[in-house]
Amino acid sequence: MKETEMVICRCEEVTYKELVETAAKYNCTARELKLRTRAGMGYCGGRSCRSMVDRIASTPLQNQNKTSVSLKYQPPIRPISFANLGGDDK
Repeated sequence: MKETEMVICRCEEVTYKELVETAAKYNCTARELKLRTRAGMGYCGGRSCRSMVDRIASTPLQNQNKTSVSLKYQPPIRPISFANLGGDDK
């Protein structure tokens, strides 16, 4: 397997090559790279690929937009039954 074919985001099947090409083409921040490629938007919520997406999108501080919004990560959501919420064990 070539380095460019390596899958970075397993949940959304985003490759290293796709991330690098998108970052270069659009000069993306980490947040924009996530939105354009869906890396970090899968079931794990970016736990496995967050650091790589951040590194690929990193630019020198003098070139970063001062108003850019940082990349948001949140834990995966797990289903819960209404019985567990209400406390009734019927």
